[in-house]
Amino acid sequence: MALDSQALDRPVWASLAGPQAALAEGGTLARRYARDVNVFASARDHHTEALAALADLVEPGEHVYVLQVPPIVVPPSLRAAKIALCVQMVATRPIHPEPGADAILTLGDADAPEMLALARLTEPGPFLARTHTMGHFIGIRIGGRLAAMAGERMRLPGCTEVSGVCTHPDFRGRGLARRLSAVVAASIQARDQVPFLHAWKDNRPAISLYESLGFRLRADVNVTVLERTSAG
Repeated sequence: MALDSQALDRPVWASLAGPQAALAEGGTLARRYARDVNVFASARDHHTEALAALADLVEPGEHVYVLQVPPIVVPPSLRAAKIALCVQMVATRPIHPEPGADAILTLGDADAPEMLALARLTEPGPFLARTHTMGHFIGIRIGGRLAAMAGERMRLPGCTEVSGVCTHPDFRGRGLARRLSAVVAASIQARDQVPFLHAWKDNRPAISLYESLGFRLRADVNVTVLERTSAG
């Protein structure tokens, strides 16, 4: 399947203006995820009107994440609270589930408090009370505890993002994240879509794991956390 480079370069906008429009707030110039779903936001482009619309989506005291390949332009009434660099990776070969002793379970609303607690502990990326509604999530329980999870986040035409991959410190070293990532990616491919994902550029262990599963580096991705200035 041919990749839509323009959509992958601006995945937040492509998701919110496309397959995940039902989760969006905003209009034709700028959009953000609903405040209990995720913190990502995007202007349609770098024109003055679009940047102003993006700024209007940020209330005093809150912040949003902008994630895209092109350089990020900060609207005048906002400021960059954090600037970082990620890598974007795409699957380049069929990925198959790998065997393991622990059962893999589908996670849903009843698991949401534990999912949020695990994400806050391990920080796999922005994760809020309803992030699990962005796509299918799976997990492994050991001794009744949620030991690891992984799922789907942004959806682009023809692509779905693997995200929320994390393991509780008490259960690391068992290959749980690898197993779950492979299952999520294989499920995406079974729908004739291309799995993609993001990782912090300095997180070599995660990048190496995904490379071993069949992902390749596609591009560096700019990440900026925006918040309203006191004068905004």
